[in-house]
Amino acid sequence: MKVAILAGSNRRESASTKLVRYAGSRLIAWGHDAEVFDLRERVLPLYDPDTDSEPEEAKALAKLVAESDAVVLASPEYHGTISGVLKNALDYLGAEHFDGKAVLSVSAAGGAVGVSSLTHLQAIVRNLHGVNCPDWISVGGDQRRFGPDGSPLDERMRLRVENVLGNFIRLASVLAAANRVRV
Repeated sequence: MKVAILAGSNRRESASTKLVRYAGSRLIAWGHDAEVFDLRERVLPLYDPDTDSEPEEAKALAKLVAESDAVVLASPEYHGTISGVLKNALDYLGAEHFDGKAVLSVSAAGGAVGVSSLTHLQAIVRNLHGVNCPDWISVGGDQRRFGPDGSPLDERMRLRVENVLGNFIRLASVLAAANRVRV
């Protein structure tokens, strides 16, 4: 299974980015191909629908998502919604990149949990014709601490990530098989 992971934060020590890097390492340990596209490191210019030229990083993003069987979208929660950099990246993509693919939403918030950003992500995924994983991962407060190896320090959070990733991969496998036989 090939999984594209979009880390949608501009913060150097972003909890959402740390979380999806950890998730990607777990997927790789399980034998899957997981690639993190970090929007802090791979900056996309503001989306302009009137331009004829597509930036190289946008082409790389579109290729990664198009060639993936499933997608993970991660964002901090800013003012009750997703980050601007993640929304901008998603504006470069369309239904042809997400159609029929499993999508897992992940968020980190300074407060308890990032439910508003996750709800907004799921609405965006539906509009891109992706299939939302019924689970999501949200971290807040002390759950946003990570060890030197990148794993969450909170044992319950590590177990939550493992369980959600398992459900996500099962859904992605079913959808990928169905998409291969779709007419």
